Amino acid sequence: MRRNNRPRNVLVVEDNADDFELARLAFAASGCDAILHCARDGRECMNYLRQQGPFAGACMPDLVLLDINMPQMDGFAVMAEIAADAKLNHLPVIVLTTSDTENDVLRMHRLRCSAYVVKPADFNEFTRTIGALIEFWCSTARLPEPAPGS
Repeated sequence: MRRNNRPRNVLVVEDNADDFELARLAFAASGCDAILHCARDGRECMNYLRQQGPFAGACMPDLVLLDINMPQMDGFAVMAEIAADAKLNHLPVIVLTTSDTENDVLRMHRLRCSAYVVKPADFNEFTRTIGALIEFWCSTARLPEPAPGS
C-alpha cells in the first residue's frame, strides 16, 4: 500500500515506439496513477537515471521497465550499471522483453533484476500482463520513497 498519493514515475526503456505505446495504453487502462517516461536505448536510460544532459532535473523513477535488445547499449549493460551504482541499485527493474531464453533469464537475475517478464505477442495478453505488473508494483509492493531532491 502506498504511503502517499503521488503518482508513480515509471521509466520505460524501449526502442520500439509501438511497444511503448502499448505500455502507455495498458497503464492508462489500469487506472494506476502513473507518469510514464521513455528512454529509447540504454545510453538514454543511464543519462536519464543519472540526470545528465537533457535529463538534468528529471525525477528519479519509482520503477524501471527494461527491454534487453536495444541499440547503443543493451539491457544487460544497463542492468549491470544500475546494479553497480550505489545511487541507483535500489531501483526495482523489471525486464520486459521478447527473449525467452533461459540464458537471458539467468543472466538478468544474476545482475539482480527484480523480475523478468516475457512480452506476449497477443495484444490482449500483453495488456493483461502489464495490468498484473501494474497491480503488483504500483499497488501492492512497497517501493522506497525518492530521496529529497531526486
